[in-house]
Amino acid sequence: MKYSRVWLESVGYELAPVVVSSQELEARLQPAYTALRIAPGQLQALTGIRERRWWQESTTVSQGAIAAARKAMLGQSYTAQDLGAVIYTGVCREHYEPATACHVAAALGIHGQAAVYDLSNACLGMLSGMLDIANRIELGQIRAGMVVACESSREINETMLQQLNQHPTIERFTTTLATFTGGSGAAAIVLSDGSFSSTPKPQLLGGVQLAEPQHHELCRWGTQAVTPNHAQPYMRTDAVGVMNHGIALGQQTWQAFCEEIGWHAADVDRTICHQVGEGHRQTILQTLGLNMEHDFITYPYLGNMGTVSLPITAAIAQERGKIQHHHRVAMLGIGSGLNCMMLAVQW
Repeated sequence: MKYSRVWLESVGYELAPVVVSSQELEARLQPAYTALRIAPGQLQALTGIRERRWWQESTTVSQGAIAAARKAMLGQSYTAQDLGAVIYTGVCREHYEPATACHVAAALGIHGQAAVYDLSNACLGMLSGMLDIANRIELGQIRAGMVVACESSREINETMLQQLNQHPTIERFTTTLATFTGGSGAAAIVLSDGSFSSTPKPQLLGGVQLAEPQHHELCRWGTQAVTPNHAQPYMRTDAVGVMNHGIALGQQTWQAFCEEIGWHAADVDRTICHQVGEGHRQTILQTLGLNMEHDFITYPYLGNMGTVSLPITAAIAQERGKIQHHHRVAMLGIGSGLNCMMLAVQW
């Protein structure tokens, strides 16, 4: 897919305020570590993540999403009424219904003919939402739209900490490890047809997506029945399976991406990847022949924030001058399902 009239107007983000170190999590896992004879330090050693963030217990995902959305709109040349679509794409939602996007739209004063709905695609949710907005803009249906999400890892981490301590097994530790990489944050991206301002903006050139849904059982986050009248959250990840099949899918997607966009590895000035952890990052960049020095990371101090990891990382990279005007930026994501998506942005 290619686009000729889609620009990234702005990105806003909100970081959760409670910093939780890997050491703190392992201290709470001491009963399980003792039972399994696991030495402290494994969490950071295996993932490269030294800390992540949690929301305060009273914070709802709509509150985080609204805060990010307002930051994305602050000081911009467009107004809320210029947004023809608001898509909420987080894994974490306020309710089964209505759409969490309705909470955000109401807070921003958006109503009328705007399309307001939720979209789900695991950690690729925001990238999928960007394509939905981009398609509407390219077709001339809207001038601008917002993709917004908020993720919270606190609740699932608290649950899995308790479960692992109560029932410590190596199998449970292995399938739970990825859960403890999770962080919390919110992000909002506004895309437009470029008609609101003469100020240069990053242009979305296009991208590709490939799916291997036969691997949908490798990573699951949901609820399971404990008693006939009670269910509790759970998360299970086959990290080795996700890595192996994800890298293979990533390689296929990269080949398709280069053919579609006309880029090669040497043409890419910067890469922004979904922030899984150190092992995944090294393997995918080496496999694709991309320069690790051109890759900007946030997972060591923010963890894996799901759908919002990639846009927040891109925003921080720009703030720190790591992404500059004229840079060719490849946004690379692999999510549960398995799905892979790669987008090309001319900054």
